[in-house]
Amino acid sequence: MNHHPNPIVTTAQGAVRGIRQGDTAAFRNIPYAAPPRGASRFAPPQPHEPWDDVRDATVPGPNAPQSERKLGSVDMSPYFGTGWSRGEDYLTVNVWTPAAGGGDLPVMVFVHGGGFVAGSTRSALYDGSAFARNGVVLVTLNYRLGIAGFLDLPGAPANRGLLDVLAALHWVQENIAAFGGDPHNVTLFGQSAGATIVGGVLGTLEATGLFRRAIVQSGSGLGAFTTEQAARVTGAAAEFLGIEPHVNAFAEISDERLVEAAARLTGMDLHTETHRDPLIGLSPFSLVLDTQPAESVAVGLSSDIDLLVGTNTEEGNLYLVPVDKYATSTAGDVGDAAARSHPNPAQLIETYRRARPEASFGELRSAIMGDALFSAGSWALVDVHAAHPQSATYAYEFAWRSQALHGELGATHAVELPFVFDLAHLPQLHGPTALLGPDKPPADLAARVHETWVRFARTGDPGWDPYDTERRATMRIDAEWTQVDDPRSQERQVWN
Repeated sequence: MNHHPNPIVTTAQGAVRGIRQGDTAAFRNIPYAAPPRGASRFAPPQPHEPWDDVRDATVPGPNAPQSERKLGSVDMSPYFGTGWSRGEDYLTVNVWTPAAGGGDLPVMVFVHGGGFVAGSTRSALYDGSAFARNGVVLVTLNYRLGIAGFLDLPGAPANRGLLDVLAALHWVQENIAAFGGDPHNVTLFGQSAGATIVGGVLGTLEATGLFRRAIVQSGSGLGAFTTEQAARVTGAAAEFLGIEPHVNAFAEISDERLVEAAARLTGMDLHTETHRDPLIGLSPFSLVLDTQPAESVAVGLSSDIDLLVGTNTEEGNLYLVPVDKYATSTAGDVGDAAARSHPNPAQLIETYRRARPEASFGELRSAIMGDALFSAGSWALVDVHAAHPQSATYAYEFAWRSQALHGELGATHAVELPFVFDLAHLPQLHGPTALLGPDKPPADLAARVHETWVRFARTGDPGWDPYDTERRATMRIDAEWTQVDDPRSQERQVWN
């Protein structure tokens, strides 16, 4: 990489010009696959046409079609971004790299969350400058969302958004050395839907050799729909659009209409005779697999991948507090959450009540929802991976509480992200309705969390004891960091 103010890197598809920012350089909007237009929106990702001139990589590009996401009274725009930035050529990566060049740096590839229907590399929380400052080449990627990305359609491959992530990993293998990265030391990490996709990649044979380590932040190894559940969503989407449930009919529909249809599908009951809804009604989109990722990892897939898995202490709060459903929760709401989450709701409630004798109904409801959505599927993934000792397994729990929304938001879903990216200082994250609340977090927390992620990417060791199925050593991350053995053992057992 040259030392010009605007550095140029030559990729296999053509040259790109980035922008220097102090000691780092950023390259935005580099295509890793062809634009998904028309019928190709429902096909596997294809190689991008090469280009002759130097492509401008200094400004953000378009993102996947999506509707704007709001979560009640909390401002989640730093997380979701500002909605849909239109343009077909959106299967792209952003790359941040130390400007001094030098090769063989650890590479981290981030998959954003957003319920499989929203989010993009444009979101303020995914600026990779801190990773580059710390000697990491950081890659963020866009993937197809909603109907184009995840609706299971006869005549189309399943999980096209996941296929996009695999295509981006192939791009990294082919090109990242030109940015100073080591293609043999790639850490794939994601949060929420992105973490569930990372789990899906761990359970995909075709991903072998594309990465060496993985971090699953608030995802689930049990979050996939069955083909039967997915067909229910496809039927509802086709009915809303007035078309046949087949790829040929969907290929004729505009992105605008597909986004509109996706937004209409929320709240469906996907419970079948054999399977519960792993997303408890919160999203009609997920991976579609007849074998859950944790089951694939259990039989040895990705046993050579170092894995770090964690959740936040109060994941469920994000789905209750901002929409005024937390403080008003009743025993009936707790029962309803348990019934959606578990084959034996009475046993579930009794276990949680015993483990938390002082808990309010809101706290019990949130704990059950958070575990159904994230923790149970994370515990399953970390347990089966730890049974294969040829690579390392680590667990964390992020426990720092945001005082947003009158102190109720707490250690909720997504609250760890500003610390991972070392962006906890961003003004838009602070205030009574902002993700990190009105108070300043502990001064060194972001630096320490960020450095831990970097250390894991570099060495495969985050700095605490590995997880095994006897001790279940887990690092509890708060103002103080405490290693805990077998946290929440009572509640954990009820999910097995």
